Amino acid sequence: MAKNKTSETAIKVEDFLNQITEEKRKTDGFQLLQIMSQQTGLEARMWGPSIIGFGSYHYKYDSGHEGDAPLVAFSPRKDAISLYTYLDPDKREALLQKLGKHKTGKGCIYIKNMADISMDVLREMIDESVRVSRLKDISNS
Repeated sequence: MAKNKTSETAIKVEDFLNQITEEKRKTDGFQLLQIMSQQTGLEARMWGPSIIGFGSYHYKYDSGHEGDAPLVAFSPRKDAISLYTYLDPDKREALLQKLGKHKTGKGCIYIKNMADISMDVLREMIDESVRVSRLKDISNS
């Protein structure tokens, strides 16, 4: 079985954020670090070379593939901040409608500027992601 590319690393989160040269992206990264740390009560860890995650849960697919993933995470990428959340499908759309300016992909939410979104909704999404991810971990046991 192939090893997951995105696993927890020993890279220091602050070192990663400090190496970002674009000042706005760095500022947004540190802002998200603070918000997610406060909201989860968990220590930030690097997952792979560019994802900052909080906590972890274990997953196992019907195919037999299994691994660990952060409960909630983000990556301050060049074009946009990628938010990695695991939201209850019944709540996802309502939360996204209230979030503010964003785009979505298959599993990510993309934000160009932290000032364009609601911090209250972001905090609610973080709480929901942690709750849902922990339930996934429990159901895999």
